[in-house]
Amino acid sequence: MPIDLRSDTVTQPSPAMREAMSRAEVGDDGWGEDPTVNRLEALMAERAGKDAACFVASGTMGNLSSLLATCGRGREAILGDQSHIVHYEAGGASALGGIIFHTVPTRPDGTMPLEAIEAAIRPRADWYAEAGVICLENTHNRCGGVVISPDYMAQVADIAARHGLPLHLDGARLYNAAIATGRSITDWTRHATTVQMCLSKGLAAPVGSLVAGSRDVVARVRRARRVLGGGMRQVGVIAAAGVVVLTEMVDRLAEDHANARILADGLVRLPGIHLDRASVQTNIVIFALAQGLDPRAFIEGLKREGVLVVDMGGGRLRAVTHYGITADDCRRALDVCVRVLHACGAEQVAHHRGVVDALDGRR
Repeated sequence: MPIDLRSDTVTQPSPAMREAMSRAEVGDDGWGEDPTVNRLEALMAERAGKDAACFVASGTMGNLSSLLATCGRGREAILGDQSHIVHYEAGGASALGGIIFHTVPTRPDGTMPLEAIEAAIRPRADWYAEAGVICLENTHNRCGGVVISPDYMAQVADIAARHGLPLHLDGARLYNAAIATGRSITDWTRHATTVQMCLSKGLAAPVGSLVAGSRDVVARVRRARRVLGGGMRQVGVIAAAGVVVLTEMVDRLAEDHANARILADGLVRLPGIHLDRASVQTNIVIFALAQGLDPRAFIEGLKREGVLVVDMGGGRLRAVTHYGITADDCRRALDVCVRVLHACGAEQVAHHRGVVDALDGRR
């Protein structure tokens, strides 16, 4: 089996999930009668400190449903230019909701300058599109899985409240942020009008996300889900895996974070690799190759030896640790990196083949 570090979306459901799915009690969720879905949604609402939650097919559907529920047509969603919603969600908010993306520069720590958010909220005038919602992302994917602090989110929430705007949190990996900081997810969710959390990334469910918020806003999210074709029937067979996620899989995210540090500690010592070690706070490691080394050749070389990473564009590569990836897998991946870098022409890489063994004494 390859060491698949492309994403934490490649996880396989745990044995406990498979067992729960096989035994799930089901009903028609379109009528609100699936007891397993109802249990999952109630559990998520409780964990997030919200009135209600809605089970959706994916994080993209969760984000889109949230924007459709909170931002009117022809209004602007203010969000970072490196956000997942902008880069990886097919422009759905614009195509289906008539929502305009008003992007603000994203800093390396995943935040947007507060003054830039303020400036993006246009004054009321006939010729301006009005602001409709502010969006944050935590952890921040394209910034290397960095954690956005609750204090920063509170500051953005203050801006939103002063302007009468909802605040949406794309918290696809919010539990990673919570585990990395030792905080409760409510330290973030209490500031959000809507929050989307993914079950099928590091938490390892086979499918699904949840949107939590007030009862009224979740009712609008549920209607938007229906408009998007996401109204489901006997869906308790997959919601059962989500119940296992929330009761058994959260704390183990710390293992993924430790394995990401093994990768980062090894990569940062290799000639030909550029990596900001301080940015590796959770389970995502983003790095770049030195000038003159071909990222495509490097990725293909790794693939031939059974290690998979993903091209993030702009010369950056990403490796993500997750359920099913062990510390030994990370050390083997580092050893493969050494060989492939040498084959790609990185100077003196051959002298660093002992880096993996050296790391064993540092953990």
